[in-house]
Amino acid sequence: MRIILASASRQRKEILDMIGLKYEVIPSDIEEKSNKKRPNKYVEELSLKKAKSVADKVGDNAIIIAADTIIYFNNKKYEKPKSKEEAFYNLKELSGNKNSAYTGITIIDLYQNKTITTSSKVEVYFKKMTNEEINWYINNESKIYTSCGYVPEGKAALFIDKINGDYNTLLGISPSILIDELKSLNYSLEDLF
Repeated sequence: MRIILASASRQRKEILDMIGLKYEVIPSDIEEKSNKKRPNKYVEELSLKKAKSVADKVGDNAIIIAADTIIYFNNKKYEKPKSKEEAFYNLKELSGNKNSAYTGITIIDLYQNKTITTSSKVEVYFKKMTNEEINWYINNESKIYTSCGYVPEGKAALFIDKINGDYNTLLGISPSILIDELKSLNYSLEDLF
């Protein structure tokens, strides 16, 4: 069975490697824009667009897996910062507050011509950070431009008080949700691994 991850995300690859899924990578090349206001619908739409763009390239029997993740706080979506100033501003807003990470997952099963799109949410509680701590973090975390502004498995762990929900949702894809959705398409673990 051919499984394709429609993402070049290091974190998503590490999660799929961790569970032993055999897959190949074909990144999507869509512009990541959506007009959806609700964060769960926003990430669901973007994951669907990513999966469709790769399915169009493949055009053969395969299972396409795509995901999109954002941080959401105070009715604002936080995506990858484009500068240290933007990263500072984002972390200043998140400091001392609870934010939510939303990950949308789409599976396009070209074997059965079926599509599933869903999302999950995790709550992240940040400690209060001083300006000096935020600056230290930004200057010492090399991956801030690839992970919505903070890297939970990196130095941001120093400032995260607790997490409610599936930690892997925060990293970019929940393996338990992914496998449950694949099982809903009548695939067994033996089929997938």
